Amino acid sequence: MSTLCVSGGRVLLPDHDVVRADVLVDRDEGTILAVDEDLDGDETLDADGCLVLPGLVNAHTHAAMTLLRGIADDKPLDAWLQEDIWPVEAALTSEDVRAGTELAAVEMIRSGTTAFADMYFEVDAVVDAVERAGLRARVGHGVVTVGKDDDAAREDASESIRAAERFDGAADGRVSTAFMPHSLTTVDPDVLREYTAEAREAGVPVHFHANETTDEVDPILDEHDERPLAWAREQGLLEPEDFLAHGVHTDASEHDLLAETGAGVVHCPASNMKLASGMAPVQDMREAGVTVALGTDGAASNNDLDVFDEMRDAAMLGKLAADDASAVPADAVVEMATQGGADVLSIDSGRIEAGANADLAVLDLDAAHLTPQHDLVSHLAYAATGSDVRHTVCDGQVLMRDRELTTLDAASVRERASEHAQALVDRA
Repeated sequence: MSTLCVSGGRVLLPDHDVVRADVLVDRDEGTILAVDEDLDGDETLDADGCLVLPGLVNAHTHAAMTLLRGIADDKPLDAWLQEDIWPVEAALTSEDVRAGTELAAVEMIRSGTTAFADMYFEVDAVVDAVERAGLRARVGHGVVTVGKDDDAAREDASESIRAAERFDGAADGRVSTAFMPHSLTTVDPDVLREYTAEAREAGVPVHFHANETTDEVDPILDEHDERPLAWAREQGLLEPEDFLAHGVHTDASEHDLLAETGAGVVHCPASNMKLASGMAPVQDMREAGVTVALGTDGAASNNDLDVFDEMRDAAMLGKLAADDASAVPADAVVEMATQGGADVLSIDSGRIEAGANADLAVLDLDAAHLTPQHDLVSHLAYAATGSDVRHTVCDGQVLMRDRELTTLDAASVRERASEHAQALVDRA
């Protein structure tokens, strides 16, 4: 057995207590062996002056959209998608997706994210990038049937099922999968129902967008005279490992339904604010017993993949939505970015204790904006940034040491992504 000791720092425990301790990791199994003082390992990762926390979880993004960062801003969701994003995405190649996903991986590793959920295209290229980067991911092919005939729509859904079956367990088990219909209003109801049933037969969970804007709610209310998530349940969605993105325009009945079924919600506050989609009722969801995670959404609607930013945004926006300064407090958003995200993605990460995945971020506390250190949980939610991360560990492997990436050449990735981004826009 080969071991790694993250030593000399303070550790954020699952109950959010902070203690001085070392974290001993089994590098072969990728799990945490012990959390205690004065531990030794075959290799040491210096955490002196740092806080060791669970690797952050970005539970909803479209990683390769880093290539589209900044090409279309300051528009509402529907116009942004139809006028700018979808036309460019129609020109994507597998190599574009690989380059964009690697760029996202660099950004996430540098900001302490060790796991993410990705809904996009060319899943083989996504998986290849995840494997090279050393990250953990739940991936899937996004299905959109708008504008397609029946054969093309069914082929798109079939591809999502095939990708889920083919890539589950890839990258030495760091990759898991899902069937990913884009949303309840962009996928034909018959296709949604039929292929969700296929996903159930294959034992594959489902991830989809829901209730992001009123335009995703009103058509279902008008046509079916029921709330979108109640209708989704009738189509076979909302099983315990399913998770939906956004949930901005949800009501109490839908919160109760989510809590009852065990399906999770990924809150994407920055994207929701930028696209003026609304303020998700996160406090109400949590009080109803819904598992809530955090996601950045894609870099075209955020425009970064820093989950520390999402923690701050979630806390601030949650207070406005609830009209209550005590709503969505610091410890809640830290939990959403770690254990909540891991629970939603059904991975054994998000906490630092023996037996859990060795997915860690080591935050350097030697900064003016992190001084004084009255409350480190408060600092995680309100003051820290991704650039404060000193080391990143996933599956027991060091992906970044002293701000230097070990699995990817950041300069080469940036250069390649820039070239692909320009060529993509020129083609589109």
